[in-house]
Amino acid sequence: MGRGRARGRDISGWLVVDKPAGITSAAVVNKARWALDARKAGHAGTLDPAATGVLAIAFGEATKTVPYVTDALKAYRFTLRLGQATNTDDAEGVVMSESAFRPSDAEIRAALVAFRGEIMQAPPAFSAVKIDGERAYARARAGEEVAPEPRPLWVEELELVVRPDADHAVLDMVCGKGGYVRAIARDLGRALGCLGHVSELRRLWSGPFEAEAGITFAEIERLARTPELEAHLLPLETGLADLPELRATAEGAARLRHGNPGQVVGPGAEWGDEAWASHQGCPVAVGIYRAGELHPTRVFHV
Repeated sequence: MGRGRARGRDISGWLVVDKPAGITSAAVVNKARWALDARKAGHAGTLDPAATGVLAIAFGEATKTVPYVTDALKAYRFTLRLGQATNTDDAEGVVMSESAFRPSDAEIRAALVAFRGEIMQAPPAFSAVKIDGERAYARARAGEEVAPEPRPLWVEELELVVRPDADHAVLDMVCGKGGYVRAIARDLGRALGCLGHVSELRRLWSGPFEAEAGITFAEIERLARTPELEAHLLPLETGLADLPELRATAEGAARLRHGNPGQVVGPGAEWGDEAWASHQGCPVAVGIYRAGELHPTRVFHV
């Protein structure tokens, strides 16, 4: 017997949630999907259960724009607990080793220089990266020695914000896709000679989405299945903020919707650029711009 059609409404757009601590990203997505009675949903970047802040959820056709948000820069504020290394590189784990040494503010600022720009970062053992087809965290929980391969990471900014006491330092970081704040804390603690892990973590913004503009989990529950919740949805093209917008002609829009190159006009794109096209205020497609035409890679049906 074949699978039935997925339940829910065909709605498209983005919901920005200010995720609370103590709940998984998947649980937030599932609650939002239920609350909006949406057929299809996904998110642009997982947050650990203990972390708070921006969790951008895409519905319907907006899920096609998720890669453009996950590829965008993201900003975090985190507290580095000095003097302790844990097996998870955060406060949820078991303390594996300790150090009595505490660096000065000047020593911390000096050490941060090596963590800016293009760096190589080894994801935490307790992470979702795959090793020989299996999640690293599954192997780590089974007691295996796990050492994920280092991978490149762009760190735009990394600054010491405040030092509330000798054991803690609050830092701000802006980084590209695939960054693990827990790994930054682990490696910075080692570089400082005192060990360290993340004790608090908040994602301040992700691409075009900001935590301050997000709806809370409690509000999602309170407004579930109401027009008031749907009013919080942002248009799907919000996820395309980093791409130039072009205007499709009527004929061009028709061709694009069928997956064919279509005529577009407007400034902001050069030959070979990735861009998106709209027609009469409605997003039509994302693609590669060449000589007055957009060659579609993703087509929207809204």
